[in-house]
Formats: sequence, C-alpha cells, structure tokens
Amino acid sequence: MRFASLGSGSEGNGLVVEAGATRLLMDCGFGLAETRTRLARLGLAPHDLCGIVVTHEHSDHIGGVGRFARKHGLPVWLTAGTLVMAQDMDSVEVRVIDSHAVFAVEALEVQPFPVPHDAREPVQYVFSDGARKLGVLTDSGCSTPHIETILSGVEALVLECNHDAAMLANGPYPLSLKQRVGGRFGHLENGQSAELLGKLKHDQLQCVMAAHVSRKNNTPALARRALAQVLNCADDEVCVACQTAGFDWITI
Repeated sequence: MRFASLGSGSEGNGLVVEAGATRLLMDCGFGLAETRTRLARLGLAPHDLCGIVVTHEHSDHIGGVGRFARKHGLPVWLTAGTLVMAQDMDSVEVRVIDSHAVFAVEALEVQPFPVPHDAREPVQYVFSDGARKLGVLTDSGCSTPHIETILSGVEALVLECNHDAAMLANGPYPLSLKQRVGGRFGHLENGQSAELLGKLKHDQLQCVMAAHVSRKNNTPALARRALAQVLNCADDEVCVACQTAGFDWITI
C-alpha cells in the first residue's frame, strides 16, 4: 500500500491512497484543472481513481469534489450530515456512510471515525490493504479516546499540526477566529499533536507526516520539532505535507 498528497492546508486538500489497482482520493479542495495537474505529478490521471471519500463539507476539502466526480464518473462516499451541507453534488453517485462502520472499496478497507470539528458530521479515515494501515487525522480540535483507539497500531500516520499556540495568539487573526481555530472544534496545535503521537507511537510505526500546517500560525520547522521530539529523531527526518506540492508517494 502507498499514499501521496496533492496538497495540504487551508487552500485545498487531497490525499491518494493506493492498494494494488485500487486508488481512492480522500477529499478534493482544488478545481478541475488543478486536480488533474496535481494528479499528473504523481503519475496519475482521473481515470486511475475509483472514487472519492470525503471528510467534511468545508470548501478546502469538498470544494472540488462534485465537479471532479461528475466529470469523471466517480462515486463519492460521505456521511449524511456532510451530504446535507454539501453543494454541487447534483448528478453525482453518492454513497452515504455510517461514521462508525467499516466499508470496502475494491482492495481497500476504509474505517471512518468521527472527530470534533466545526462541521455537520465530520470524519477522518483509516485505510488498510489487509496487511498495513494508514491513519489520517486532520481538522480535529482535540483528540478523544475513540480517536486514539482507532489510530492505535497504524503503520503510517498523517497527523495535523495546524498551529503553534504562541503564533496563533500573537498572529493576525481576529479574536473570534483565534478562538475557533484553537478551540475544541477547531484544529490540532503542535503540542496536542505531539501528545497524541506519544500515545500512538509503537515499534511498527514507519512514517509520520505532519499535515494541514498553517502558513500564518505555524512553520514547518516548528511542526517538525514537535513530532521529532516524540519520535526521538532529527527534525529533518520528519516530513511535512505542503500546500503547493503535498508529498510524493510513500510506501508502507
């Protein structure tokens, strides 16, 4: 199994997960042409995908889903709450999921799990090919015991390091937005992510990727440092998913 990012951040998100000939896109916050361009960087075309799974209705995650799915005849999996809030899903093959129920898409097993975020029914996902697991956690204001249970034992983890607490407090956002981002239904702060990683760390954890790093309230260096301290490695050994290029294929 392998995975790669089309881009990660408030300007658009997309993650491709592959097992054999099965390739799923998680979220699509980019326009049609931009999505095709970013897929091409990974050696993929739209017809190589078998569908899209959606985490929630915020535009940086779902903004390009409807048009891309409709254009290329791809099914879309999402929760009932996300569907209620979604726009531009006319003539799209929609498959409503239970946020606690595992489902299969060809060679991939997909485990959604609910997260605390300011959306209608947000989820994140664990993907498995039957031998390895990839966990993804972004857009969550805090961790929960259920999140920790679901993510325990994954061999790879894409983990939100959205902001640094001091940078957010002293940054340009208005107070209301600072409270939203830093609140229980906002985004994970570097220290929160490091604390969660400490609970999830185990001998078979091969790869941890910092994601959804804010350009205004964080830096890649701060995100790397927070996770590297938990992993007992050099800062430059921790990879960060960037907004413009995501990250290239990682095999687990």
